[in-house]
Amino acid sequence: MRSCASMHHTPTEMPRDAEIRRFVRARYGLKGTLSLHRAALPWDMLRAPVNVTLSPLFLLIRLGAGLARLCRLPRLGQWLDSRRIFLPSDLSRRLETDLRDFVSRLDLKGLGPEASEEEIGAAISSHVETRNAVAEITTSLIVVLAGLLLFHRATPGVISLAGPVAHLRAQAQAIEDFALGSWIGRMWYGLFPAELSTAELLLAGLLLTGAASLVTTFAGLLADPVQLWTGIHHRRLRRMLDRLDRKHAPPALEREHLLARAGDLGDIAAWLWRNWK
Repeated sequence: MRSCASMHHTPTEMPRDAEIRRFVRARYGLKGTLSLHRAALPWDMLRAPVNVTLSPLFLLIRLGAGLARLCRLPRLGQWLDSRRIFLPSDLSRRLETDLRDFVSRLDLKGLGPEASEEEIGAAISSHVETRNAVAEITTSLIVVLAGLLLFHRATPGVISLAGPVAHLRAQAQAIEDFALGSWIGRMWYGLFPAELSTAELLLAGLLLTGAASLVTTFAGLLADPVQLWTGIHHRRLRRMLDRLDRKHAPPALEREHLLARAGDLGDIAAWLWRNWK
């Protein structure tokens, strides 16, 4: 049973909590997230496909940092943690600026964390990367939903969605080009489905990857209000400030990054299983 003292808030905790709630309402509510995503236009739309491609490398580097610490190689772990893999987006820069201004306002009110600029900068960068991972999770959920609605099958990632999409396109093209007309073509290819070439599969995969990266860029328009209403944004920001208070560095890998890669890992596992059989 917790003691009475442990159930009370510290003198700065409640005012700081009120400031956190005020900030997340302003930044991640419907109006705030619309304003934030205007910063993504137009250049983030070009950076998005590159950053999506770099996401597995980011995961490997962060896992490597954690492994280095377990092997008592702190300098290597710190060096890996400091690597910035993603192309910096205008949206992320805008959010980092807003978070720095928020911490500065806390400092003016005597509510800020007692941490160095370097520690605050690292914590804010990690916070923004975690939010970006949630945008990828949102895109993965959209991909799964698209697979269920269109093909009645689970598609955990773009790889598993590319096959059905490419086959649908090849089937439609074959029916349209059938010499005896599309009506007979539908009957024929209903019995003997069109063969799918490797080039068609790769093209579908590239197009879907590009589309998914654009969806990820603006997925926060959906994810931010949901995380605001469920209190996730508030808890994540409070956790960041608590870590700074305790002089704890951000974790090598937040669970959101693992969830963001779950679709890709599911695709790879399914591919390995099919080939193993």
